[in-house]
Amino acid sequence: MSSFGKWSQQGVPQKGWTCIGFEDLGEPATQCEMCESQDIRYVHQMQHPDYPHILECGCVCAGKMEEDYAAASKRESDSKNLAQRRGRWLTRKWKVSQNGNHYLKTDGFHIVVFPRDIGWSGTITRLSTDVTTQARRLYDTQDKAKLGAFDGMIWLKATE
Repeated sequence: MSSFGKWSQQGVPQKGWTCIGFEDLGEPATQCEMCESQDIRYVHQMQHPDYPHILECGCVCAGKMEEDYAAASKRESDSKNLAQRRGRWLTRKWKVSQNGNHYLKTDGFHIVVFPRDIGWSGTITRLSTDVTTQARRLYDTQDKAKLGAFDGMIWLKATE
């Protein structure tokens, strides 16, 4: 394989790609499938109508492929910010209800975590609609339930 990876391969489009997904691996754990030389942590899943495979690419290649480096860079920046926010989530000042349950009101949500017979659960209520979502699983610890609630809140925000 040449040092330019798929960039120099015939039949591989260089422009007109669309990012259809994004993943933070937590650390550089794979190699960009376009340049085949950059170790990447943030994976942009790129799709092209004239290419049969989805390629997992780094920010620079993804930006070139979709001809929008700012969009690729924003995906990474948003992911980094979210990871930092999640890392601080447990250090937030959680209030305690009269029932002894920890809760937070943040980002337009009321989040409550509480013990069950065999673990921890929680609810997330969207304050604007009063719609409550119950955790779909039990967690081993209160902290894991709080992190699960964070992930749930982020998912609910994305579905607004």
